[in-house]
Amino acid sequence: MFKYVAVVCLMAALCSGAPQQNNQGVQILRFDSDVQPDGYSFAYETSDGTSRQEEGKLDNPQSENAALTVTGQYAFVAPDGKHYTVTFTAGPNGYQPKTSLGQKK
Repeated sequence: MFKYVAVVCLMAALCSGAPQQNNQGVQILRFDSDVQPDGYSFAYETSDGTSRQEEGKLDNPQSENAALTVTGQYAFVAPDGKHYTVTFTAGPNGYQPKTSLGQKK
């Protein structure tokens, strides 16, 4: 249970640390969400080029070694016009991000 709480706290911290921009006039283009007892998934995309997809799965839910494993990615356009994408896995082995930089559009 502690691992589950730790991962949820980690994900909340990561979300709050995402780049902040002036979001006036930003529209939600797509939002999907599915929450089940053994996991969840969601995805969204906004008109400013921000997107996020995430899936969480509870591994070994009936044991004392139950753990939440989360995979996903988020992308955004930086103030300099460059596109950044972060693909990540978070779980028993910690948070493991991979970052890529796209071209200016």
